[in-house]
Amino acid sequence: MGNVCSISVPCDAVISRSLDCTARKATYISQLEDKVVALQNAMQKLIEARNDVMSRVIVAEQQQQMKRLNQVQGWLSRVQHMETRVVDLIIKDSTQEIDKLCFGGFCSKDCKSSYKFGKKVSKTIKVVTTLMADGANFQVVAERVPEAAVDEMPHEPLLVGLQSTLDKVWRCLAQEEEDQVRIIGLYGMGGVGKTTLLTQFNNKFVDTPNDFDTVIWVVVSKDLQLEKIQEIIAQRIGLCNESWKNKSLQEKARDIFKILSKKKFVLLLDDLWDRVDLTKIGVPLATPKNIGSKVVFTTRFIDICGLMESNRKFKVKCLTDEEALKLFQNKVGEDTLINSHPDILELAKSVAQECGGLPLALITIGRAMAYKKTPEEWKYAIQVLKRSASEFPGMGKEVYPLLKFSYDSLSDDKIRSCLLYCSLFSEDHNISKSCLIDCWIGEGILDENDYNQVQNRGYYIIGILLHACLLEEGREPDYVKMHDVIRDMALWIMCEIEKENVLIQAGAGLTEAPKIGKWEGVTRVSLMDNEIEDLLEFSTCSHLTTLFLHSNRLMTINSYFFQFMPSLKVLNLSSNRFLNELPPGISKLVSLQYLNLSKTPIRELPNELKSLVNLKCLNLEQMRFIRVIPRQLISSFSMLQVLRMFNYDSQDYIAQDSVLFGGHEFLVEELLCLKYINVLTITLKSSDALVRFLSSSKLRSCTQSLSLQSFSDSKSLNVLSLADVKHMQTLYIESEYLEELKIGGAQEVQSIRDTHGFRSLHTFNVYSCKKLRDLTWLVFAQNIKFLFVSNCLLMEEIVSAREIGQVPEMMGNLNPFGKLELLELTYLPHLKSIYCNALLFLHLKDVKVLKCRNLKKLPLDSNSTKERKIVIEGEEGWWKDLQWEDEATQNAFLPCFKSQSSS
Repeated sequence: MGNVCSISVPCDAVISRSLDCTARKATYISQLEDKVVALQNAMQKLIEARNDVMSRVIVAEQQQQMKRLNQVQGWLSRVQHMETRVVDLIIKDSTQEIDKLCFGGFCSKDCKSSYKFGKKVSKTIKVVTTLMADGANFQVVAERVPEAAVDEMPHEPLLVGLQSTLDKVWRCLAQEEEDQVRIIGLYGMGGVGKTTLLTQFNNKFVDTPNDFDTVIWVVVSKDLQLEKIQEIIAQRIGLCNESWKNKSLQEKARDIFKILSKKKFVLLLDDLWDRVDLTKIGVPLATPKNIGSKVVFTTRFIDICGLMESNRKFKVKCLTDEEALKLFQNKVGEDTLINSHPDILELAKSVAQECGGLPLALITIGRAMAYKKTPEEWKYAIQVLKRSASEFPGMGKEVYPLLKFSYDSLSDDKIRSCLLYCSLFSEDHNISKSCLIDCWIGEGILDENDYNQVQNRGYYIIGILLHACLLEEGREPDYVKMHDVIRDMALWIMCEIEKENVLIQAGAGLTEAPKIGKWEGVTRVSLMDNEIEDLLEFSTCSHLTTLFLHSNRLMTINSYFFQFMPSLKVLNLSSNRFLNELPPGISKLVSLQYLNLSKTPIRELPNELKSLVNLKCLNLEQMRFIRVIPRQLISSFSMLQVLRMFNYDSQDYIAQDSVLFGGHEFLVEELLCLKYINVLTITLKSSDALVRFLSSSKLRSCTQSLSLQSFSDSKSLNVLSLADVKHMQTLYIESEYLEELKIGGAQEVQSIRDTHGFRSLHTFNVYSCKKLRDLTWLVFAQNIKFLFVSNCLLMEEIVSAREIGQVPEMMGNLNPFGKLELLELTYLPHLKSIYCNALLFLHLKDVKVLKCRNLKKLPLDSNSTKERKIVIEGEEGWWKDLQWEDEATQNAFLPCFKSQSSS
């Protein structure tokens, strides 16, 4: 018989395990209702935790360059998924399963189903609990991301109707299978949203993962200049330095090509009016290392897409009726549409329909109607819009009549005339506000009885035009610009509506002036920003009131050219760098009220100018070579309101019969004769002239810019005496003789503090004051924004600790340089200190230090710029030897350095 193996298992153990298993299964049923409630409570706590984490994420991401952590985003997604599961579990299944329970909840009519459901609830509770624990571990929810290879641009929200075009073009940009698509064109009528789309593409590279090395934005416009495009590209790729700027077009193209041929780039070109030759710029069309690079451009003309050899073109269309109404209602506002009168909402639909779906028209007219709260105003608007022609070639008969409604809504004819005048300037031209106002005065558009108020009126009108979106802010606060569509509209109004005969070819690339026959009968001529060298023809222009000839290459003007322009009021010859003299025939311009000769090499003003007895605005700034301004010439302009004579260079020889002879004492005496002067920028060259100047409350009150040069008759200047020049915005000092800028004693200091002296001063430039040792008085210039100190060989301190110690009242609660934006220090070999302590720079953007080898420390600590990014330029050696307040300060500013050659 074989061996028999037997295994003995105690019967009670088997029974015990069976009972335990059964008990656990029974628990899933008997505790089902409690478990469902527990799951609901746990899920509610998880949702609350999720909301707390999300609030922290939102707060963090509102800070610049902060992005939520991937693990945080993953957890938020899992919580969202779990919330959906729990809702389905509780709402869809729990009621049905609980209804199956019997015997007080201890048994089920379908034990298997109830068991499975109870087990699922228990497992879900564990998952929810785990998620809750994971969420509690998030001490940090976001991190700072590195700077992108693209500059994010401000933008309006994307219009609904543009989304599909955005998606189509983006697929061409982002998908690998679209690598063969190199050049993409966006075309459509002006104001339809092409620039808005291009801005969206630019910014989408900030938020969307991509493998592009750099994204470059360039505004091209009608005045196509390859050098400007090269300069912008060079700035983005780190090429644009002084040596590079002096290279030829071809050399610059080679430099750009060398860098871009090794990068995957996107070049965004806005507003093309003609073909841009990319090879002349240096943009590589295709290389093995930049496969996938793209060029995207916008244009009004489909022909440009062909000229640019675009692989794809997209038409940017007007909005549908529904989209247009939504945009229009958004611009008008709920307060007007809903809360003012019940009929207006329906009337608004009619106004929106008249806009033809053009976003620019919808936005402009929507803003104009924002506070029109009576049905009568809306009905009148509809009547005006319907009277305009319904057909147009391109921009002709839809855009301009609609935009004209915004023009018509301006409060008076004077403001409307000011707007039309802006169209005389070149497209995309940054227009100086002061120059614009001077022209308005010269034309007689601004002709106030109170001469002191005329400037304020000018700035007030500019504000109205800015707020009405008919002008835009320029590159700097003192400049404005006109959108090209608005400019076209203004020209259309002048020619088609006002029937004014004008000749405007500004920035047209002319090398010769239009034939004089075209001048006959015109009222305004603008030939600025061209390459015109000679004005030899002449004709009768009896109606001509404004003539813009600035920024040309004028060398010769026929003696008789001005002979037959008896109505001319405004003449701008500025920035003609080859114009050495004025023709005697200029004396025939007896109606002239504005004359601008600034930035010309004219050496002598002719006596014939005395005939210009109606002159109100005269600009002679930055005329480096001027030698002769005849005596009694300035004082003969008895109607003069604006005189600009700021910032001459020192001259070797000045004729004795010139008002500029000596230290400009004769000039000051003539200025005292000007009864109506209310704006003055002036250069003085002696302490005697300055004393006489400061003795006149009239001259002090109207001076905006003051240049002090030479001062060979004085070693010391009481700079606080200039505090009475209350509207002085710019001060320039250049003198090899001045040894001291005196501050005075405690009483004088207190007087300056009490009267808030220098509160208008925002720019100070001191140059070649080789004996000055400090500029301590600047502590009183609390609003200084731009500070330039150069070639002051003995300068040791900008603000002297010794001077402050002698007059403790000087500082008080002053915060020196609190509004400084730019600090430039060059060629100061003995400079050791800017300020004795670290300062709080709330607005500082740029610091440039060159050839200041003894400046070992900057007035900075880790709190100086409140984490604002600034740029510090200087030589590598100087930067390496710089001493810091502490390690934290050094770490904070090390990324700010930009190497600059001192050669």
